[in-house]
Amino acid sequence: MIINPDDLNTKDTYKLLIGAVVPRPIAWVSTISSDGTPNLAPFSFFSVASRKPPILSISIGPGVGEREGTTKDTLVNILEQKEFVINITPATLRNEMHRSSENFPSDVNEFEYTGLTPGESEIVKSPRVEESPISMECILHDVIKLGEDHLVLGRVVRYHVNDELYEKGRINLAKLAPIGRLAGNYSLVDKIFSLPDDNSKEMLPKSVDSMREIK
Repeated sequence: MIINPDDLNTKDTYKLLIGAVVPRPIAWVSTISSDGTPNLAPFSFFSVASRKPPILSISIGPGVGEREGTTKDTLVNILEQKEFVINITPATLRNEMHRSSENFPSDVNEFEYTGLTPGESEIVKSPRVEESPISMECILHDVIKLGEDHLVLGRVVRYHVNDELYEKGRINLAKLAPIGRLAGNYSLVDKIFSLPDDNSKEMLPKSVDSMREIK
């Protein structure tokens, strides 16, 4: 099948992309508004943009649902404050992360709503998720408008890593147990392997049930 993206509407393009570009890591982004209200929201259009200096990228689209056509609070706060924090979501915080993705008015504090602790950052004013095993304080490097979306680039100025995860300069991924996105569902990184691998066929899921969202 050959698909011309010009023949697809925005929704179908989005569905095709999120089903093809997998698994996607989740940036759990914490910011603070000009009046001091913390905000917390997850974004799965997230990656590393540069090693030196360390720059992370997140893509933020317009509001959806009852907030369709508005600018998301995360982007508003980043543009105003020129900073943000990216927290990594382990499986143990999956429900809190999911709850923080709901559509809220701008004056709602997602930390209070989810029961999470706003941790003090060292450089930026935006709070960290205290319960997250990895948080990265970022200073805004650039914002590039791409159609209806905004590509946000942030330079990492501080890493916060739980001691038990950091081993000889590496992150112990088994202990981290991060979750990611698979289309509209979620995935758990629970199998780590090296290549080449003679048993690759044995790793394939035996049914759709094995790929369902974590409950």
